[in-house]
Amino acid sequence: MTTPIERIGAEKFALAFPQNCQNLAWLLGAGASAAAGIPTGYDMIIDFKTRLFCEAVKIRRREVDTGDPLWLQRITAFFDDAHGMPAAGDADEYAALFEAVYPKPSDRRTYIEKAVRLGKSSYGHRVLAALIASGQVPCLFTTNFDPLVERATTVADELLPAASQIHLTVADIDSAERAERCLRESSWPLLTKLHGDYKEERLKNTSAELAHEDERLLKVMVGCCARFGLVVAGYSGRDASVMAALTEAIPGGFPAGLFWITRPGTALLPSVAELLAQASTSGVVTRLVEVDNFDEFASSLDRQATLPAILSNQVRSAKPAARVQPVALPTVEIASFPVLRCSALPLLEVPTIARRLVLVESSTTLAVRNLLRDSGTHGVVACQGPEVAAFGQDEALVAALAPLGARIDGEITLDPHANSWVLGLLYDALTRALARRRPLRPQLRRSGHSLVVAVPDVTRDDPAAIRDRNELKILRDAYGSALSGTAGQLGLPFAEAVRLRLEWWLNRWWCVFDPFTWVEQPRRTSTGESDFDSRGNERRGGDPVGDWRRERWATRRNSEWASILEGWARLLAPDGETTVQAIDLRGSPGLDAQFTLTVATAWSRPGGQLATTPSRQQ
Repeated sequence: MTTPIERIGAEKFALAFPQNCQNLAWLLGAGASAAAGIPTGYDMIIDFKTRLFCEAVKIRRREVDTGDPLWLQRITAFFDDAHGMPAAGDADEYAALFEAVYPKPSDRRTYIEKAVRLGKSSYGHRVLAALIASGQVPCLFTTNFDPLVERATTVADELLPAASQIHLTVADIDSAERAERCLRESSWPLLTKLHGDYKEERLKNTSAELAHEDERLLKVMVGCCARFGLVVAGYSGRDASVMAALTEAIPGGFPAGLFWITRPGTALLPSVAELLAQASTSGVVTRLVEVDNFDEFASSLDRQATLPAILSNQVRSAKPAARVQPVALPTVEIASFPVLRCSALPLLEVPTIARRLVLVESSTTLAVRNLLRDSGTHGVVACQGPEVAAFGQDEALVAALAPLGARIDGEITLDPHANSWVLGLLYDALTRALARRRPLRPQLRRSGHSLVVAVPDVTRDDPAAIRDRNELKILRDAYGSALSGTAGQLGLPFAEAVRLRLEWWLNRWWCVFDPFTWVEQPRRTSTGESDFDSRGNERRGGDPVGDWRRERWATRRNSEWASILEGWARLLAPDGETTVQAIDLRGSPGLDAQFTLTVATAWSRPGGQLATTPSRQQ
């Protein structure tokens, strides 16, 4: 049985990066240049399919909007293992489509050149260039044609004193001897362009071309993988020869580990999954690093890396501005209506300290949670290497974590603004606290936490069931229909629910709740993941109860939304100012996560005082 590859966040990878960076080579794919404005392989696949589709069904290209999911679904279904094209997601899909649209190499080269000219070095490129220029990245390989990495590195290098400049060596299909010399003489840093440069005559795009990469460049990559670990970013694994070279390097290779950057929830190609499994089985430290995009990954590295001041300033000057910016709010009331009610409850009290436990050796949050679960211990934890921040009974926590040699070591001050793991700890604790002793089931997921209505069995008449039914009455009246039941012809159980978020706005914390209808996840894949997400959407195509869900919500207008928001507000904060706790300490020594929130949701009106968050509004 194959052991699943451990998944970690970019922050955890970045913590260890400064100590390990000079032992890591890099492999970059098209995803690393997406934020620079250059189309990714997926973007090009959609473009190629659209052109072929329009030709096949005799419609104008301008009549097709690939941003419309219905058009995209129709086009994808048309070519899914049909009309001479591979199945969607097949490793040969890009190459086969490219050759079908542009059979002539010169036309393919022109297409690539136009695409590359759209690009401008992104924030992620500047971070990587600063790491290269400061000697923290020894060698890189890329399947990209664009010159963004070398351009950004040249700019960074020239900011440094002449004696400190590194002078990046760039090798491609026509200059393989440069790469061989660098490997032979350990002359770093080196950038090797496996598919060539967009200005070259020879570019690798079609299936036949990609199946036979330049043997000399691939041998250099195998040689580097024998000396270094490897970070793979923005690369799908569609090139058979590249994947074969990485596989060849496994015996005795990747001494500093193999780290594959991927988006959360994204399915890996079979060739990638097989490579990682084989590396892990061979004793290579193998991790999947989950992050939404290359710029966010680079941002995590930027926070942990030590850079010369001049490079640090140059990098941060390119960092994208925050999407949400504070603005000066009007103080003179102009009109009383319309008034918007926001699904956000102000938090008057948020935990500022947690218990600190010190472990004999480093661990992970998942491992610590599993120990608590196995021992039946109630607690909320976050692990950072050899330290654990926790809410719970001291004695129970130490006993549960005894296999890790845990001991109490005072308290940890919680700063969610400075540390994302603290925000995650508070997020977990708030979800558990709001569900405790209420007719609600907490669901903690990577994609977001939810509270799902748990309607008591109608045959129960015990005090707890009566209390729960009374608490749900205002919510049931607000919806005007059953809070749980069976959805659609598929017979999937459903219940009304809210997604929760912690938001900092107008100098205070808010509990944002977003009502939705939860549908039970009916089946499991061999990997242990559900085929459906928490909203009932099928991960590999469509929503099995989409029509039913749309009909359920389509008739709910402002008045219904006002009642639903009021119902949830009163369920979550029934006492006006309500204090909730995540753990019942039962008088034992320990620390609990205590929150105080009010039933008064945020409101806004034109020209008036605004108190709102990005949330569902009535």
